[in-house]
Amino acid sequence: MDKKKVRDYMTYDVVSIDAQGTAKDIINAIRDTHHDGFPVIDNRKVVGYVSARDILFVYPHTPVERIMSRHLIVAAPDMDINDAARVIFRSGIQKLPVVDDENNLIGIISNADVIRSQIEHVSPDKVFKFIDTLRQLHDVDPALVRERVPINDLLPTQSKIYQDELEGRMYEIKKGLAEPLIVVRRPGRLVLVDGHHRAVAAHRLGIQELDAYIIEIDEDIELGLERTAREMKLSTLDDIKILDYARHPLVAVTHRLVRHS
Repeated sequence: MDKKKVRDYMTYDVVSIDAQGTAKDIINAIRDTHHDGFPVIDNRKVVGYVSARDILFVYPHTPVERIMSRHLIVAAPDMDINDAARVIFRSGIQKLPVVDDENNLIGIISNADVIRSQIEHVSPDKVFKFIDTLRQLHDVDPALVRERVPINDLLPTQSKIYQDELEGRMYEIKKGLAEPLIVVRRPGRLVLVDGHHRAVAAHRLGIQELDAYIIEIDEDIELGLERTAREMKLSTLDDIKILDYARHPLVAVTHRLVRHS
């Protein structure tokens, strides 16, 4: 599959600060957008960056050019998303302005964008490993195709998903970046193996079909995943429970560690 680029995940509608402005303009931008930092531009060209901490103990009429940092790191739209991730996490910078060859501002890439690009990555190797498992468990010889599948016909095999990841998948689908689902198609049944967050996200957005790796089995056999779905009383995507942030197991563990430390 093609490597993911910064242009695939960056935000194009960027709030910026004019280099001829004052600290008051930064204060207003923070209040209006709830963002904590902004690229500074002069005739579309990026000349600096200002953050909320830069305006501490500064008079509102102070010129932006006296406050901004001129030592900024930028990204190009064709930059590999993994390279952008290295820059963001090694430098401690939360956002990188994205510029064209003439240093004109065209977008911004944040650490949250990078994280979204890495979650739920589906590789062909993952699909082939599952096919091998099916061969060993059921003595079948599945075929593999890649097609779009109707969302509402999928049988879910996972009883719960998390709200934070669901929001990430909705973001990706809106930008046309969703990874394929993994689905088993056997006579009369489409079994969703991987991609429950993506499927529910599409369902919520009113999208009828998603791209999928489809593992085809001609034999009319019940998979173990189907028995699990029946035991959990799952028949449609609406049966999946959506847990909020506070109930995510990682959050719960962190909370216990903090409380007892």
